Amino acid sequence: MTIHYKLSKADFLAYQLYASSKSAMHKKSRFRSRLFTPVIYLLFGAYFISRGEHYAVGVAFVVLGVLWFIFYPLYSQGRYKRHFEKHIDEHYQNRVNKPLAIALDENALQATDADSLSKIDAGQLKELIETPEHFFIKLASGDAVIVPKAAIYNQAAFKARLTEMGATYVNELNWKWR
Repeated sequence: MTIHYKLSKADFLAYQLYASSKSAMHKKSRFRSRLFTPVIYLLFGAYFISRGEHYAVGVAFVVLGVLWFIFYPLYSQGRYKRHFEKHIDEHYQNRVNKPLAIALDENALQATDADSLSKIDAGQLKELIETPEHFFIKLASGDAVIVPKAAIYNQAAFKARLTEMGATYVNELNWKWR
């Protein structure tokens, strides 16, 4: 089975956002940022309210803290997306919209692009992750092969072949970037 396709900037972005959403470090960082700033605002608000003479300033700090806590996930979502878009522009510009091919043979996955040929033994295939728009083939090394679903004629055969080769299937059809 051989699949020919091109990866767009959106394909690279989808993988970066997926990987970030599953990263314990990124989750912890976003959680800390969501809590730390409002706590500071609430402490300042409590200080000014307790002094009595700057009650309005204290209330403003409390309101800002609550608003930060409520709207930070939206801000964070956009900030991470912009960060990854810049990362892709800087590091993947030579790979965007270039022809790629992957071939699945008996014991290996061969990935071919304009510059190289990579042969990945079946034992190195860790997971086959299916999202609404893509398949991500995670390797034991931590790298991944991105395959847009639109490029695959027979998705059931593709999934079956990779799971036969040893990849664990991971259903992430409900995944969304948040």
